[in-house]
Amino acid sequence: MTNKSKSKSKKPTAKAKDTVTPFVAEKAERIRLKQLAKDERTWKIVGLTFLLISIFLIIAFVSYFFTWRQDQASVSRGIEILADVDTTANNLLGKTGAIVANLFIFKLFGVASLLVCTFFFVVGVNLLWRRRVFSIWRNLKYVTLGMLAVSTILAFILRKEEFSWGGGVGNVISDWLLASLGFVGASAILLLIVVAYLIWQFNPVFAFPKKLSRPAVAGAEESPKDALPLAEHDFVKEEEKEPAKPKIAPLDAATLIVDDEAAKPKHKIGLIEKEETAPKEEAKGFEGITVLKPEARIHFDEPEAEPEMKKELEIEKPKPAARPVVTTGGLKLEINDAPLPKTEEEEKVTTPVEKAKAYEPTLDLRDYQHPTLDLLASYGSEKVEHDPEELENNKNQIITTLRNYDIEIQRISATIGPTVTLYEIVPAAGVRISRIKNLEDDIALSLSALGIRIIAPIPGRGTIGIEVPNAKKSIVSMKTLLSSDKYQNSAHSLPIALGKKIDNELFIVDLATMPHLLMAGATGQGKSVGINAILVSLLYKKHPSQLKFVLVDPKKVELSIYSHIESHFLAKLPNEEEAIITDTKKVINTLNALCIEMDNRYDLLKEAGCRNIKEYNTKFTSRKLNPEKGHQFLPFIVLVVDEFADLIMTAGKEVEMPIARLAQLARAVGIHLIIATQRPSVNIITGTIKANFPARVAFKVSSKIDSRTILDAGGAEQLIGKGDMLISLNGEIARLQCAFVDTPEVDKVVEFIGYQEGYPQAFLLPEYVDEKELESGDFDLGDRDSLFEEAAKLIVANQIGSTSLLQRRMKLGYNRAGRLMDQLENAGIVGPNQGSKAREVLIKTDADLQQHLEMLG
Repeated sequence: MTNKSKSKSKKPTAKAKDTVTPFVAEKAERIRLKQLAKDERTWKIVGLTFLLISIFLIIAFVSYFFTWRQDQASVSRGIEILADVDTTANNLLGKTGAIVANLFIFKLFGVASLLVCTFFFVVGVNLLWRRRVFSIWRNLKYVTLGMLAVSTILAFILRKEEFSWGGGVGNVISDWLLASLGFVGASAILLLIVVAYLIWQFNPVFAFPKKLSRPAVAGAEESPKDALPLAEHDFVKEEEKEPAKPKIAPLDAATLIVDDEAAKPKHKIGLIEKEETAPKEEAKGFEGITVLKPEARIHFDEPEAEPEMKKELEIEKPKPAARPVVTTGGLKLEINDAPLPKTEEEEKVTTPVEKAKAYEPTLDLRDYQHPTLDLLASYGSEKVEHDPEELENNKNQIITTLRNYDIEIQRISATIGPTVTLYEIVPAAGVRISRIKNLEDDIALSLSALGIRIIAPIPGRGTIGIEVPNAKKSIVSMKTLLSSDKYQNSAHSLPIALGKKIDNELFIVDLATMPHLLMAGATGQGKSVGINAILVSLLYKKHPSQLKFVLVDPKKVELSIYSHIESHFLAKLPNEEEAIITDTKKVINTLNALCIEMDNRYDLLKEAGCRNIKEYNTKFTSRKLNPEKGHQFLPFIVLVVDEFADLIMTAGKEVEMPIARLAQLARAVGIHLIIATQRPSVNIITGTIKANFPARVAFKVSSKIDSRTILDAGGAEQLIGKGDMLISLNGEIARLQCAFVDTPEVDKVVEFIGYQEGYPQAFLLPEYVDEKELESGDFDLGDRDSLFEEAAKLIVANQIGSTSLLQRRMKLGYNRAGRLMDQLENAGIVGPNQGSKAREVLIKTDADLQQHLEMLG
């Protein structure tokens, strides 16, 4: 009965196990293994294991050299001897050591097998210290090639010896060389390998002995001592040559007079097409409208000054730089081929010894490679193609509509962009600009177009602009912008490539000078693509040591693609698993942690006597600041918030205040903000935020009120969407077509970076603890902080009872440092708070401190 009851009770348990338990157990184990793999202790254990393997192999190999004769008979049986209790081995590591040594030395690579030990040692050291002390791949390459070469050479030289110096692999290669090339040929090949290795390692100089100089002949000219060799003296870089001056044809023959049927006043109609790659010459357009280049237009205004201007251009040539310009931080390095002689002071500054002292932060990841342009896609021909019939029809409709309201114009011209064509008109004398501005809807009706925008007047041009969308739009690919010389040779600290203007000029600006960017627009109009364009353009230019991102994504899907570069470019709070922040509570803590980071950086700048991050980093790389005092190289930090409206709705002031504080103060210390929202209403984009975001981007919005909220001007409601945007920068508003970068392209760029070696962990922000979570009252010494003793030693060693000292040296947040200071006060190590002055340190020596801590238990 007992057995039956047991069997019956097992059935439902088994059934439940089959249905529920395996799934839960598998999920729990997967989570546990993931946490175990991320644990620092796991890597240390694995590193120690590799070091033990390397020591094991060295002992086994060395012992084999002395015991191979005695153990040869037994190890020839293979791993069977491990199960045989009666069989013994003379190797120091017993039968296992004898089998492993026989495998590597006798059957594989001979004495060269000792190189395998270095591989396990290198891997073990890197894992134990959690950083790249040695290059694993370089060591693996040398070990593989070295074992093949050394085993072959030893087998060839000592092939008649009883001991297998070259091992089985060496003997096979040596015998093949002897059979194929003979003794002389094989010797020559192996000698070539040895000599090639020595040349590669030591690079000796091969030069003929110098001839004795003959006595100088009277009347002969002596060659200058400092003359360069012919190959160097005559070499001129192609980019340093002066470009040929384009010849500009006169405009009188190119400008046509257009008569209408009613014999109205005549208009000069010109089409201005500015294109980056187009030749600067005059091209004939369709009948009734002339295609003019930008240079032609300039000379149209002042034709009489053209000969003098050309003469000045021929006489005044740019002078060569007196000294080469040397810059750091991933910028271009320009050095003249034949530099001028240096003065003693210059020679003293640029000596190799001084250069060797400079600190280079990129050496932490010296093998890091920037993404290549072939990861990005090209979207067909991006050359702007104009339809003559479309331009002619639009021109006639604009003239007809204006004449219907008794508005005459003197001239009309067109500039074709990727998505919009700008028609510029010069009204006749006495015409009020407001009359043309009020006809915006009438012109849109006559052209049957969506998104007509009138600029009256165009700043600095003396014309009125009418922007009309093209019937056939061109895609501006990210690859085009990043491959341009303007981006590749930019000297910006944080260059971002946003898109193309109406005149096809590339719009590439420096985020560090903006210094913050506010983006708004309706859903699906291009905000996420714009954020990706900014992030990708920064990833292509900056090294992981120079830039960190703090990504806030309440939607949880837009920025998650960048999680693969966590150890390279992302920053996060301590003890957080995910670097992409999606929880509102964590967003608040992160923003406050950024404020603490900002305050800490300002403290460092104050101590260093610098005004901004650029001066500070220059001082640090010149080794003028002491790292032992808390100084370090400061990377730029870019905070990206994808949906700001959701944060304001859920957190309100808790988010708005740190954002406003960062926008006001963080520019000088290298912290920049990019805020995006799809609701540009006044309760989301408040006056406090707008005042600190001078650079603003507006995609298409639903109403003129939203446009005025984001830009303080209308026009964003007239955009046509799909990347069409207005940017307000330095008081000017420009219309751009945003660069398009698709999600698969971003995937490729992120994977390219993610597969490379990164830092052991993401960049850690200072710890922040919400004051509401802190309990009031005295601290219990039995429940003191884990860093209590370390903080006590630091305070006693410096004899300064300062909370900011704990923050800088121990990289703590203000709240935790304050709690530590209160615990030190309760423990009798420091005195009470004295306002702005540092607390008195009551214990003077480390010995007294140790005795005091022992008394506290």
